[in-house]
Amino acid sequence: MDTAKTSLDIKEYPDTEVQKNQALTLEEWQDKWVNRKIGFHQEQGHQFADLGHTVVGVEISELGIREFFAEQNLSYSEEQITEIPGAKMFKSSSGNISLYCCSIFDLPRTNIGKFDRIWDRGALVAINPGDRECYADVMLSLLRKGFQYLLAVLYYDPTKHAGPPFYVPEAEIKRLFGTICSTHCLETVDVFEERHISWGIDCIFEKLYLLTEK
Repeated sequence: MDTAKTSLDIKEYPDTEVQKNQALTLEEWQDKWVNRKIGFHQEQGHQFADLGHTVVGVEISELGIREFFAEQNLSYSEEQITEIPGAKMFKSSSGNISLYCCSIFDLPRTNIGKFDRIWDRGALVAINPGDRECYADVMLSLLRKGFQYLLAVLYYDPTKHAGPPFYVPEAEIKRLFGTICSTHCLETVDVFEERHISWGIDCIFEKLYLLTEK
C-alpha cells in the first residue's frame, strides 16, 4: 500500500446536519444515467469476478446495467423478479455476475441470501441521509458470519456542497454499523479534480474503511 495515501490528516467537519434533508428520488437517479451526469462512473470495473468470485450487484438504472455488460463485452440473460413488481435480474452467461435492477431497500424481498464480502463504493454516499439507518439495516442483514465489508466514503465541507454524493464522517459510520462492526480506516486519498470546483469546494478526500465482525 502506498503510505503517502494513508498519512493525510483531514478534519471532521462539525456541521453534519446541513445535508440531512437533501433527497433524490429513484427517478432522478435514473435521469442521471440518461443525461450522462455520472461523475461516479468508472471506465474500468473492479476485477472481483475476474478473480473467480461470484458477484451480485444492485443498480436502479437498467441503462447502467446494460451499459456494463456492453462495455465488458459480456453476454447475458434477463428475468423478471416476481417478488418486486417491475424489477429485473440480469445474469452473465458465465453465471458468475448477477445484477439486480431495483431499489436496494427492496433487495431483501428476493431472499437473496447472505454474503462473505461487500464492496460499497458510491452507495452509502449516494443514499439520502434520512435513509441511512434503513440502508445500514439492509446491508447488515446481508452479511454472513466472518464478513469483510469495504466501504468508501467522501470527506469535504458539506456547507459548500449540498450533495450527492454526501459527506459521511467516521462518527456516522460507527453510529450506523458500530453495534455489529469494528471499523478500521485503510487509507485516505486526495481525489480532488477540476470538476469539483463547480461544487464550490477546494478539497475532497476519499476514505476507505474495512468493517469486520466484532
